[in-house]
Amino acid sequence: MTEEFADRFAAEWLQAWNDRDLARILGHYADSIEFTSPFAQALLGEASGTVVGKPALREYFRIGLSKYPDLHFTLLHALPGVASLTLVYRSVNDLLAAEVMEIDQDAKITRVNAHYRR
Repeated sequence: MTEEFADRFAAEWLQAWNDRDLARILGHYADSIEFTSPFAQALLGEASGTVVGKPALREYFRIGLSKYPDLHFTLLHALPGVASLTLVYRSVNDLLAAEVMEIDQDAKITRVNAHYRR
């Protein structure tokens, strides 16, 4: 994973979210995605906080976009790793967010662990 890839991927991912374009957002994720977030616990009532598979992720993101109509993300850092990327950004309600994303050979996100702090 290069810094150039991380920067490009982060810019495209954030723009899709800021445009509220669910199809473009989901285009970044693999069909077998495993997505873990405190927001999944809150919005879905899912105790594990984990959403599995693109259809479930689509519903989760749809709910999130409707709950936060003024959603806007501001990128602070895109940190490349080995087959992974961590995005640090300002999220809803001005939360500081960090998402650790595992990325496959097709440049699709296969696993996410999301973290937030006021």
